[in-house]
This record gives sequence, C-alpha cells and structure tokens, in this order.
Amino acid sequence: MGHGGNVIDELVTDHREVEELFGKIEALPAGHKDRKVYADQVTMELIRHSVAEEAYLYPAVREHVPNGDAMADRELEDHATAERIMKDLEGCDPADAEFDRLMGQLMTEIREHVADEEENLFPSLRAACPPEKLDELGDKIRQAKKTAPTRPHPSAPDKPPANKLLAPGAGLVDRIRDALSGRGKH
Repeated sequence: MGHGGNVIDELVTDHREVEELFGKIEALPAGHKDRKVYADQVTMELIRHSVAEEAYLYPAVREHVPNGDAMADRELEDHATAERIMKDLEGCDPADAEFDRLMGQLMTEIREHVADEEENLFPSLRAACPPEKLDELGDKIRQAKKTAPTRPHPSAPDKPPANKLLAPGAGLVDRIRDALSGRGKH
C-alpha cells in the first residue's frame, strides 16, 4: 500500500486491493491453507489502512465536512467492529468452521464500510476540501501506513493524539513479530 495521489485516490486503491484479496479467499475451497495466508494479508492491509484513516482522514472529515463528527464516529465504530473480528480470526485455523464464519462476517463488514465511505464520506470530503489539502492528506496517509501496526489491537486508541503517538511503536513490534514468524511474506 502506498500508491500516490490524493487521499481519496489512495484509499480507494486500498479498497480495491482488499477486495482482490477477498476474491482470492472466496475462490479457494473451505479449509485450504492459503485462505489463512490471504486472511493475514487482508488483516495487515486493513489495519494499516484503518490506522492511517483514524490518524488523518477522520480528523479532516470532522474539521471540513458538515456533520463530519457523526460521519467520523460511524466510521470509527465500523473500524472497531472489524478489528474485533480480525482479532478473533487471528487464532483460527482455516479448516475450522469458525474461520469461515468470521471471514464472511469480516467481508460483509468491510464491504459495507467501503460502500459507505465511497458513496458518502469521500464525495463530501472532496466537496469540502481544496485539492491541495486532499493531496497533503494523501501524503500523510502514505506515511502513516509505513509505520502503522499490522495486527489488530482492539483496545488501542483510535483518535488523535494518542493514536498518533502509540501506533508507530505498536507497528514496530508487529513488524518484528511478522519478520520472525514469516507472516505476510507470501
């Protein structure tokens, strides 16, 4: 993740990448070991994406978009729900029926969240922010994703300034764990 362009282009590209990974999971038979590999990749991408949104996108929505507080709060609730599902999914074997249930739940949650952002939040932000601000936010989002955690931390703060202070440290620990375990290397 890290594609260039303004914040909306960056995040929409992320959405398409996650949907592509969902497609790979759906194409494999239940119990196939690669479903876990793709689920781990989905989790890594979604966590980086959501941490960056929480640090920069939602504060911008609160600042610039009419009724932005309500929109941002709804998106944060979606993130919290998805993060709890990903945390539960972390310990599941792909042969376990619980894996399929949780993966289905995650796909539904993320697809609804993406549709809401792309149909409501992004058009509202585009209308409320000058293009140079959207470009600046895109740069900040890309930077945040580079140091963001790669594993779910459901009890971590999701609003500035605490999330901006704690995310890089958690990200470092997660990347070390990933390197040692080989997670995300496929």
